[in-house]
Order: sequence, then structure tokens, then C-alpha cells
Amino acid sequence: MMARRATVQRDPRIAGDPELSAYPEGSYDPDLTGAPARGRGAPTRSRWSGGGGRWLVWTGRAVLWALIVVIVVNGVRAPFERFTRQNTAGGSAPVSADSEFPVSRATSFASQFAAVYLNFEAIRSQERAARLAPYLPDGAPPQFGWDGLGRMAAGAVQPYGTEIVDRENAVVTLAFQSGNRRQLLSVPVFHDGETDRFVVSGRPGILPAPTPANLPPVPAGESDEAAETELRTPLADFFKAYAASDNASLQRYAAAGVTLEGFGGAFTFVELKNLDVPLVGGATRDVTATVVWGVPSGASPSAEPTPSDPGDMSGKLEQAYLLTVVKQGDKWFVKDIRGAKRSVG
Repeated sequence: MMARRATVQRDPRIAGDPELSAYPEGSYDPDLTGAPARGRGAPTRSRWSGGGGRWLVWTGRAVLWALIVVIVVNGVRAPFERFTRQNTAGGSAPVSADSEFPVSRATSFASQFAAVYLNFEAIRSQERAARLAPYLPDGAPPQFGWDGLGRMAAGAVQPYGTEIVDRENAVVTLAFQSGNRRQLLSVPVFHDGETDRFVVSGRPGILPAPTPANLPPVPAGESDEAAETELRTPLADFFKAYAASDNASLQRYAAAGVTLEGFGGAFTFVELKNLDVPLVGGATRDVTATVVWGVPSGASPSAEPTPSDPGDMSGKLEQAYLLTVVKQGDKWFVKDIRGAKRSVG
């Protein structure tokens, strides 16, 4: 007898099999499926711990958050730094002491004080005390350290240097000449910022000035003797016209387009002592000339000069000049005249 066929169609899947996924087998996620089949027929599969992969995920997240933090911090810091720089440029930053202390005016004040302080004579002590008073603090001794005896004379007071102590104090050093000695004077100076006034704040100190520097010799270059011979006579005539400000003669020796002015009779030409013409330069040369000028005595001329008084006699003064000369045709013309550079020796 044949068994009756069931009318209800069964699911073709075998009971206990895992539900089929719509994704390929490689992307199968055991956490999203039902419990695996149990029993002898169930396939054996090892359980994935997930430890290594999750560490990579957390590491990636940490790196990402670190990048986000850096970006945010830089974004906040940039406008803050710009704002700070603007405030600094606007004057809110502290200013150094040397930029606030009025050095030039303190030097002028100390120079005037030194001109009085370094000159004294016993018979004029009261005059000196009166002249010192505007520079000294209240209660200072009138002669400010001088005992009222002897004499001293100094001149050529010039600024030498300034040491800034703080916003109110400085030591101004001045160079001066006394007799045949060049010396220094250090003057402590106080500046009151509220009243903008100065005062000598302590005893000055006289110091020896540095000795002259050792000047190394400069090797002499080759000279153009032929050009020197050509130039000696016209340059002598040029300096004669230069001393007298003879404009007609000056223009005859001046290069085209150049106007030269002379001494107007303040000196007289004596001689062209030396002339150095370098070999290089072609039609344009820089030549060095040593000229002897006659210095008028200033005394009224007399028929019988008195040799016993040298001041009544005309003197001589050697001067060195650097001239730029140009040759046009067979003649040389002066383009420029100025003080000479270092001497060759």
C-alpha cells in the first residue's frame, strides 16, 4: 500500500542547520547567527578570541583622537599668538632700561659739567663753585672734591661712551685734553623721569685714555712716472688757483661739467711737495697730492718783522688730498678733490 504524500511542503533545510546568510561565506559573523548545532553531527569550529583585531581598532582610534586634539589646540593657539604679538607691537611689552634712559641728553649734561669741573684756579674758586652748582645735588660740597689750591686746565671734551646702570642711572665717560695728555672722565648721572631732570650723583673719576693704535704699514703700489711728470705742473697751477679761488683758472683745470670752489685767500699756495700717481686706471686716475699751504699770521704787516715773535710770522701747513683726474686728449683735468686716505709707509 502506498503511503499518502504530505500536502504540506516542508522547508528544504535540515532541522538544526544554521540559517543561511545573504552574504558570502567569507563575511559570515557568528555573533549574528543563532546558536551552533550541538551533538555528534555538529561540525567542530574553533572560537575566535578577537583580542588582536580589537587592539588594532583601539590603537587606530587613539591615533585619530590624538590628531583631532592637535588640530584643535593649534586652531585655538594661532589667534591667541597673533593677539599677543599685536599687543607687544602696541607697546605693552616691557622696554629695556637702555632704550628708556635718555643717553644723548645725559651725555650733553655730563659734557657741560666736565668743562667746568676740569678747569680750576685758586684765585677763581668762587666763580667755579657758582658754575658747578647747577649740576650738583643739594648739600654737595661747593668745590665737589677740590681743596681750592693749584690750577688745572682742560679742553676738547667729547663723548666717549655711556654705561646704563638702570632706568634712572648711568655712567657717562668723556674724553678730554689736558696739557699734552689725553684722558677720560667718568661721570655718574641720575635722571628723574617725573621731572625729566639730571644731576651728578657721585664723584667723577679721571682715567688714562687708551694709547694710539699700532698702524700697520701699507705696501706702496707701482707709480706711473710718466703720468706724474705730465700732472705735476698743471696740478701746481690748479692748487694755486684753488687757494685764491680764481674761478677763471679753476674752470680751466676742471673737468667738463664740474664746478670747483677754493679757499678765497684763506691760505696761499707754497708748493706741491709730493705726487703719487698709480699705474692702474687708464684715462681716469685717483692721485694723492701733498700740498704745502702758507698760513697767514693775522698780524699787521710791518717793514721790520720781529723774528723773536714767531706768531707774527707766516707759517706753513702740509695737507694731503685725493684728486680724481681725467685725461682728455693730451691734457689732464680735475674731476673731484677730497681728503686723502691712509698714507703709504
